[in-house]
Order: sequence, then C-alpha cells, then structure tokens
Amino acid sequence: MKNIVILISGVGSNMEAIARACETERWPARIAAVISNRAEAGGLATAAARGIPVAVLSHRDHATREAFDAALADLIDGYAPDLVVLAGFMRILTPGFVERYVGRMINIHPSLLPGFPGLHTHARALEAGVKVHGASVHFVTPELDHGPIVIQGVLDVLPSDTEESLAGRVLALEHRIYPRAVRWAIEDRLQVVAGVVQVTPPEPQLLVMAGEGAA
Repeated sequence: MKNIVILISGVGSNMEAIARACETERWPARIAAVISNRAEAGGLATAAARGIPVAVLSHRDHATREAFDAALADLIDGYAPDLVVLAGFMRILTPGFVERYVGRMINIHPSLLPGFPGLHTHARALEAGVKVHGASVHFVTPELDHGPIVIQGVLDVLPSDTEESLAGRVLALEHRIYPRAVRWAIEDRLQVVAGVVQVTPPEPQLLVMAGEGAA
C-alpha cells in the first residue's frame, strides 16, 4: 500500500477527484495526508470529511522560502510519501525541495505545456487566439511548469468562450487526466526516457475533447 501526500491551497477539486478515484478504482494506495499552506483552504474540510488526515503549515510563519520548504518537507516526510501531488498548491518551490522529491512529485497545469506556463493561462490563451487549449500533468523540476509531461488533455476553444467558461471546461478535463496520471505513478508504470514520459504497458497519454463532448 503506497502513500500519497497531496498539497493544496484552495478548494482542492483535483484532490477530491484523485481521492474518489483512489477509492472507487481500488488503487494499491491511500491518501496519507492533505496539507495546505492556508488554513482557510476549502479542500481541508473536504478531505477531513473523507477521513483523510489534514495539516496546515502557513508560509507566513516562516521568514524565508527556504525555511518554509524545509518545514514542509519535514511535515510531508512524516507521512512516508511514495508520491507527492501538487493540486492547486500556490507556492513556487525551491530547487532543494524539488530535488528532495525528484521523480516522485507531480503537478497539473492549466495549459498545454510548454505553452502558457505561469498564471492567467486561460486569458492568455484567448488573447493569443489559439484554437485548442487544455491541461498538462508533469513531473516537477526546478524550472517552473517545465517538467516531463505525463499526460495532456486538449479541447477546442469555442468562439463563445470567455476566460471563465474556458477555465470551467479545462477544470473538468483536469479531473479526468490527473487521477489517471496519479494511478500510473503509484502503479510504477511511468518511466522518463530522454526527457519523455512513457507508460508501460502503453495507454493513451492524450485525452481529446471535441467541442463540448468527448471524441
């Protein structure tokens, strides 16, 4: 039985999708803890209602980013994690922290990386006039939003899309691809070869949504 530690800063909808899949699909794993840097994060109550241990470590209580990351790593390691999952954790992590969990920490980003790293991805996608948009699950590396890609989900950008509508449709896509990536990871099915993630045995690493329905 493997231990998954999930880090959140807000509502934690991806965390909930992962926890639901872990339970219903009977993964050989458990959500050992959900940790937030914000006591007001709504996902903490959601996790606690599922019987998942929760913890809060405020970044405001630490003088430097390095001090916070060191304390966070100590807290995480208390749960003996096999996999650390960033699910809306709104902190830029120090290189030392990332190296500590290299190969066993993944993140989801609301764009088709390497396009639109960072914040405000949906507004930037609309401003750029791209015809497709989506989300990417990737291994975390010291360079922000640039780790090897595990899986991507893609959908059409509709003429009627606003930043809010596009964000909502991408979030629904995230809820489908992130649990899949976490399951592959805890089943030891992921391998990075020359910077490219392979799944063994193979499964599609791209989920395509046509218009507003599945393709």
